[in-house]
Amino acid sequence: MAKRKIKNKPKTKSRKYKKNITPSGRAYINAGMNNTIITITDPQGNTLFQGSSGAVGFKGSKKSTPYAATKAAEQIGNEAVKAGMRDVSVIVIGPGLGRISSIKALKTAGLNVVSISDKTPIPHNGCRPKKKRRM
Repeated sequence: MAKRKIKNKPKTKSRKYKKNITPSGRAYINAGMNNTIITITDPQGNTLFQGSSGAVGFKGSKKSTPYAATKAAEQIGNEAVKAGMRDVSVIVIGPGLGRISSIKALKTAGLNVVSISDKTPIPHNGCRPKKKRRM
């Protein structure tokens, strides 16, 4: 049997393209009871940077701590600052513990927090209760 010659193809490098980032954007902080998810978008709402306390490396009950939220917000804030973002308006959703600490971490990362708004869904009167049990 004749062996087939395999030509060594030159390895092509994948092109790294720079994201076109506006100097202002929005930061959505979804602070749940088990995790804190931070998403930085442009003014139109297109996601640019995203991360969570679980993605930073925390597991289990440590994900819901303010410290984990701080680390996640610092990491994403640093990425945004390197890309050229300066101003951010923060939208907080959820009742979790990482609400305030993640806003502070975005400020320490070098982002200028323009406004903070809370969009946590609040039940007005809830569902209709069950019928009373008859014995």
